[in-house]
Amino acid sequence: MDIQGERRRLLDAEGGDEDLTGLLSEQDAYLSKVKNRNLYLATLASVLGPMSFGFVLGYSSPAIPELTKIADPRLRLDDVQGSWFGSIVTLGAAAGGLLGGWMVDKIGRKLSLMFCSLPFVFGFTVIIAAQNVWMLYIGRALTGLASGVTSLVVPLYISEMAHERVRGTLGSCVQLMVVLGILGAYVGGLLVDWRWLAICGSIPPALLLVSMCFMPETPRFLLSKGKRHEAEAALRFLRGPDAPIEWERSRIESAFDEQGSSFQMSDLKDPGIYKPLVIGIMLMIFQQMSGINAIMFYAESIFEQAHFKESDLASVIVGLIQVFFTAVAALIMDKAGRKVLLIISGVAMAISTNAFGVYFFLISKMHSPTSLSLMLDVQMEAGEEPHTDLSWLALASMAIFITGFALGWGPIPWLVMSEIFPVKVRGFASAVCVLTNWTMAFVITKSFQDMMNFLSSAGTFWLFSAVCTLGVIFTMACIPETKGKTLEQIEATFRGTSGP
Repeated sequence: MDIQGERRRLLDAEGGDEDLTGLLSEQDAYLSKVKNRNLYLATLASVLGPMSFGFVLGYSSPAIPELTKIADPRLRLDDVQGSWFGSIVTLGAAAGGLLGGWMVDKIGRKLSLMFCSLPFVFGFTVIIAAQNVWMLYIGRALTGLASGVTSLVVPLYISEMAHERVRGTLGSCVQLMVVLGILGAYVGGLLVDWRWLAICGSIPPALLLVSMCFMPETPRFLLSKGKRHEAEAALRFLRGPDAPIEWERSRIESAFDEQGSSFQMSDLKDPGIYKPLVIGIMLMIFQQMSGINAIMFYAESIFEQAHFKESDLASVIVGLIQVFFTAVAALIMDKAGRKVLLIISGVAMAISTNAFGVYFFLISKMHSPTSLSLMLDVQMEAGEEPHTDLSWLALASMAIFITGFALGWGPIPWLVMSEIFPVKVRGFASAVCVLTNWTMAFVITKSFQDMMNFLSSAGTFWLFSAVCTLGVIFTMACIPETKGKTLEQIEATFRGTSGP
């Protein structure tokens, strides 16, 4: 194979339709020889990180009720302490996003992923050995720090390993494993107490540390550091023995030659950098402002109003819905495309949050309190049954919202974040996006009750509906479709050139 000739054809792709057709046929010929077995193994090993991160998010749900009633007064949580036990993870994760952005550029994707397993294990160990509330906080903050690093590193690791035919599916496995971890924490909470649940939570990160020892660094990171031999070995491992990996290697090197060596702050003036950065930040803001935390906050009360008394089991049902539809999204991601799923997802979420607003508005006409839980208390004290004629609206809205979120706005912002940045700015830009996501998560969680008091329940959910609608408009106007494109072709889209 004439590598220089192939490289020239990649660089001259804008020369006409005939060259573009030739390039596509070359890609098809190359991908037809690729074997994905080792790629799937590497993905499976890396997504143990998101599973750990999901377990951390879900852990507070069964643990807080136990810790508020525990006999030991040193560990007993009041309402404020319980709130901090749940939310301190988001602060740790925001710090982890910054740390992860630095680590991925300095020590690489693989080592960053291996190191982030340590604060997971240490954090759960501190929780297991806790003698006071501050030890619980420290353990949660450490697991939050690890979650922040994981939420940045794993999407990058997968997107830089995977080829364009399966990148969407494999990238969506990040969110799938997050919701699977949350579900695991919910189910585990039904079976064991909070200390044994923490022991269970330390198993996935321990497996992550061991399994990543046998997996390669990403070829793109190795080539960015000038390690051509190691990059070829990684490509050979990931693509199988029959694939002519020199073709892919030369294509990646061509993109590196175009974009330069290292990132400088002055590069933010480059549309190939600031455009994807703005898109990444806005995706994270829209995701957190969609109302997902509010829906999860109300899930238990909504099930109770629908005469579903087993609230723990209700959480498991919500988790199962999330897992099922996130798996569906992963299966269709490379067929339907990111943009279409974001639009469908956003429309479903806008309709359902609007319906939630109508539900709260109708209930507020029957009872003066603005909080659903307060309304339920008033009804129970008065000996009334909850208004079952309206509970169907709340249940239907919640089911539609969770389904919509799982199909699009749950997995896709993380996937797109891992696809759109040039390699030299990938660590910095991803850190900014992760920091935005976790900071917004903390702000929304902490200010949600204030929003309810100021805007009313109905007004708050109508605000979420408006944000979801804006997210759909932003998607249609600003987000390019990345389905079926190499990372280098996506970078070229933002630069306004035709890429390799």
